[in-house]
Amino acid sequence: MRSAANNEGLRLVDTVMMEISSTAPTLKARRKSIVINPNIDRVITRPYLPSGEERIRKVIKRVLSLDENEACTILETVLHEFSHRHRYFRETLQHNFERVADYVPAANSLSEERQLLIGTYFTAEYSVEAAALFNPSIIQVPNQEADSEGSCRFIMSFRATGEGHISSIEFRSGIIDKNNDIYFDPLSNYVRTPRIQADSSYNLHLFRLKLQEMGANSKVAQWLLSGLLDEFTFNDLQRKIDDLRSGNKFRKQDKAETIKMARWLAQSNYEILFRPDHPISERVIFPVSESESRGIEDARFVRFVDDDGTVIYYATYTAYNGETILPQLIETRDFLSFKITTLNGVQVQGKGMALFPKKIRGKYVMLSRQDGENNTIMFSDNLHFWQQAQILQEPEFPYEFIQMGNGGSPIETPEGWLVVTHGVGPMRTYSLGIELLDLDDPSRIISRIDEPVLVPNAHEREGYVPNVVYSCGALIHQDELIIPYASGDQRCGIATLQVPQLMARLTGNSGDTVIGTVR
Repeated sequence: MRSAANNEGLRLVDTVMMEISSTAPTLKARRKSIVINPNIDRVITRPYLPSGEERIRKVIKRVLSLDENEACTILETVLHEFSHRHRYFRETLQHNFERVADYVPAANSLSEERQLLIGTYFTAEYSVEAAALFNPSIIQVPNQEADSEGSCRFIMSFRATGEGHISSIEFRSGIIDKNNDIYFDPLSNYVRTPRIQADSSYNLHLFRLKLQEMGANSKVAQWLLSGLLDEFTFNDLQRKIDDLRSGNKFRKQDKAETIKMARWLAQSNYEILFRPDHPISERVIFPVSESESRGIEDARFVRFVDDDGTVIYYATYTAYNGETILPQLIETRDFLSFKITTLNGVQVQGKGMALFPKKIRGKYVMLSRQDGENNTIMFSDNLHFWQQAQILQEPEFPYEFIQMGNGGSPIETPEGWLVVTHGVGPMRTYSLGIELLDLDDPSRIISRIDEPVLVPNAHEREGYVPNVVYSCGALIHQDELIIPYASGDQRCGIATLQVPQLMARLTGNSGDTVIGTVR
């Protein structure tokens, strides 16, 4: 139980936040009763390789020393205790045996049972959301035939965090009916990582530009990429790397550095595939490359409509390796096949990038935060390269004096681009705000509301990171702004705002006092 002093402290914080909000009538989001909590039962299998070749050989030797009866008993026990927790469990064990097969004497002569048993010792479970399920984004996807008229089918993405604070991307699906009631589809008991495309393809022009940006030796890089097709594969690149290593044309150090950069770049750009029979809630995008080995953070998904009317779903996210961050881009058309690529350019250096859902005046547009403090906006002819940025706004209101940023991709409305923002204020409290940008020139702010529309309440202050509400993307349905949000960097909820009231406040057409800063 809280002490009287603690309760008094909470009342004082509430009073401060109310005073910050201004004396004018407030516009606050309404919370729905939905709470999405992390579930420790949702586990994937991961390869488990003790460090060092010698340890791997010792483990294998111990397993091979077991007599047949003992080996069969151990395998049967593992299958009994774990096969109901994972689809295709025997297949997973076989794959993990194959990872260490080179260390196994006469591996091909072993029985299937012995191979599977070795596989069990090099397999581990990982609870992808044991620590937190947070920072959601939401996008509209096509309705199914059985969906009722006036409804909106959606996919929601989450940042899931487990042991070691490794973050991945999870999904849920559902429907918003004509009354704007939200229903989630049944959650599968399973969760599974995708198959990694073994021989991904790369765009030669983009690959060359990125190597140049990374500072690779120009002459070595030119030789390495010469003769490759405009769309080449990893195997094509590996053959050129082998030729470069064996030749005497360049200095050994220059070759080694360029090869390291090229392999790092290739491995940071990959494709993954999920099986069609896996429901969306089973699919988890887990770190694959070295650049994201410590986490895939804060994916902001957007439904992007190209100039020809085709729809593709993009997401920007931050890859983290424990020391540095790397902004990355996801693209998918069906949420089964995903292509992951690096974002490039001198302005690709911060977190929280949010792509607009279409081109504006022939250019891609993205919100970002390069300096950890201000909101910036970028324009580019190429989706993968961002060379110029300008400050869109600096912290202006008390709830964002520390820093500000976006809360997901802007939403197109007749009045302008509606943007959910976040601000950090007293006691490192994260709150959500709203602003409106010009449709034809989104670098021009039409209006902002000088008070947060969502502030952590008494139930949301507690969590892995206290005093935080945060969103990575919202949508509008039936004149209601639907904002999925995380609280405490641990769990998620959903808040809503009526768009007519919101626009009246933003555009100054309300009979109430206008509390937007109109420019």
